[in-house]
Amino acid sequence: MKAIQVSEFGGPEQLVLRDIPEPKPKAGEVLVRIHAAGVNPADTYMRTGTYAVKPALPYTPGMDGAGEVLAVGSGVTSFKPGDRVYVGGPLCATYAEQTACVEQNIHPLPQKISFKEGAALGVPYATAYRALFQKARMQADETVLVNGASGGVGLAAVQLAKAHGATVIGTAGTERGSKLVKDNGADHVLDHSSPDLAKQIHDLTGGKGPNVILEMLANVNLARDLQIIGRYGRIVIIGNRGSIEINPRDAMARDAIVYGMVLFNATPQDQAEIHAGLARLMTEGRIKPVIGTELPLGKAREAHEQVMKPGSYGKIILIP
Repeated sequence: MKAIQVSEFGGPEQLVLRDIPEPKPKAGEVLVRIHAAGVNPADTYMRTGTYAVKPALPYTPGMDGAGEVLAVGSGVTSFKPGDRVYVGGPLCATYAEQTACVEQNIHPLPQKISFKEGAALGVPYATAYRALFQKARMQADETVLVNGASGGVGLAAVQLAKAHGATVIGTAGTERGSKLVKDNGADHVLDHSSPDLAKQIHDLTGGKGPNVILEMLANVNLARDLQIIGRYGRIVIIGNRGSIEINPRDAMARDAIVYGMVLFNATPQDQAEIHAGLARLMTEGRIKPVIGTELPLGKAREAHEQVMKPGSYGKIILIP
């Protein structure tokens, strides 16, 4: 079968399309025919060898995907051949025509969600759900600021926060991205490069500041986040690409909390809660992933370059 493999840690050039043997499901595993694979910034960090999860070489990248069950290993009781599923988890090897993943990383895909949309669920929506509800404990009457709202996780956060009754302020870097964020339910959309962004947020919140901030680029924005967060506010760091100097007094003055999170630190109980919540919202039609770019599997290098560029717009997916 065709699959992308990484034999050495490094740049996008390490992503090579190869013919490799088809996987066989071991005990507790589900073999899935991948119809679409999602691309995440974390995939690029893993490729460089700097991510929290460091795979043994060679490896096939991919944490997100969706497709149909081909076979199940011994002990698997939740799925059977022919089931529509989405995949979400580290080392799930979804940049391939087939993958074998442990049962806990496989989830039913509702009929109303396409395979392409399903490839955007496992990491972006699970990340946004964990950030909003398991870390920040967002409440229905609160205001949420999503910094970097036009990407996969940002759009998921906008949809989830609105589905639970919050007032949502999203930021984006392009007119196209701003329209996308607005179309997905944000009450207000701001240009995150605006020099008076802090004042705009201050005015929109009546001087109180947001209750919750989801931060996709903490090395750029965290110091400002601490200055604009409301009293007793919660900041959740979802993305970061370097270091930053902050003034802890800004957090002290507001009794603010800063959470760091990596989705794959979630316990099995947390994961079960996340995907049960997503299943309910999908069934009710209250969340729907947005696909920005589709590329063939052989263009994984291009996908990794695109996912790290500013001006994100929906989810990038690979089609095996």
